[in-house]
Amino acid sequence: MYSTNQQLSLSTMGCGTWAWGNQLLWGYDESMDNQLQEIFNLCVRNGVTLFDTGDSYGTGRLNGRSELLLGKFSKEYLGVGKDDICIATKLAAYPWRLTRKSMVSACQSSAKRLGRNVDLVQMHWSTANYAPWQEGALLDGLADLYQQGLVKGIGLSNYGPLRLKRVQPKFAARGVPISTLQVQYSLLSTYPVTQLGIKEVCDELGIKLIAYSPLALGLLTGKYSEKGPFPKGIRGLLFRQLLPGIRPLLTSLREVAQSRNKTMSQVALNWCICKGSIPIPGAKTVAQATENIGALGWQLNASEIAELDYAAANVGKKMVQNIFQTK
Repeated sequence: MYSTNQQLSLSTMGCGTWAWGNQLLWGYDESMDNQLQEIFNLCVRNGVTLFDTGDSYGTGRLNGRSELLLGKFSKEYLGVGKDDICIATKLAAYPWRLTRKSMVSACQSSAKRLGRNVDLVQMHWSTANYAPWQEGALLDGLADLYQQGLVKGIGLSNYGPLRLKRVQPKFAARGVPISTLQVQYSLLSTYPVTQLGIKEVCDELGIKLIAYSPLALGLLTGKYSEKGPFPKGIRGLLFRQLLPGIRPLLTSLREVAQSRNKTMSQVALNWCICKGSIPIPGAKTVAQATENIGALGWQLNASEIAELDYAAANVGKKMVQNIFQTK
């Protein structure tokens, strides 16, 4: 059990684990597990100690796989940074989760898969767009988890500023701080920040912004061209649609990367950090994790950020927004 004065440890960059167990979109299979353990170890050794997961991660029979793997990896890791490991899970607002107790039970199930308490528990999405009556009890459940000492902190995901301002006072009235808010944020998905203004509201309320999909599912890595080859499945269809329209952005990203002797991925991640967010890129290979870590320890200058901002603002087709993102 946590005491309410135990602080969350949030690293400058985290690691997203959506792919760890997802066969449909990311082609996961269990033979990858040893490499995923190496990725986990490499991240922690290099100060990337925030791991983001969700109780809905893992397809079909592998549901919950991401949490199970993180639990195993964190237990077996004995190196530097072990005490800083922060496991953040997101609880899905499933239609059958209707009571505050259902959220407490869901978090307890996550903790069982992890073999340890959840550090940061998050509401995976708001139901405001389709079932606003459902949301109140689920948020009460999050606050209960904090007050009962079952988590160190609570967070939200896919909330916009209007919805955030509506729910934050309810937490404040119970003495429960909202630690984090995560949104889809990258050079190809600036909508929550530039159009909704979520960063200013987070700053005002003392909430740390987490950027998921900071590499736009791989579009910003520079590893894919309009001629292909493309990833399999849904990502491939999306890449075919978006790559022609984002050519000027990729050109700017490539130019900055070359001048800095960095990769395009590293520049895209560093941009997120410079914007005051914690990016949580995924990694399926040690090489990808190593590249992501290379985004740390340096900073883009004001003119480079302005150049990338301009290119991002003038993209023909932007990334598809999460349907659960509220205003």
